Amino acid sequence: MARKYSHSASRDVERVMKKRKKGTLRSGRSKKKVTSRKQAIAIGLSEARKKGKKVPKRKTAGRKKKKS
Repeated sequence: MARKYSHSASRDVERVMKKRKKGTLRSGRSKKKVTSRKQAIAIGLSEARKKGKKVPKRKTAGRKKKKS
């Protein structure tokens, strides 16, 4: 079975996690300090996506069916 994430993408996430642990990781526009582990991983994966590395597409919420 093929890898879902490339090695370089996991290195990007690792780098971001180290920044979070150090206390220097900041989020997007608001520049607030990131303390959540999940948010740090999301930032790392999003940066990897922007660089064009092998990362699965972001999962989006399913649309609800309209009742008539």
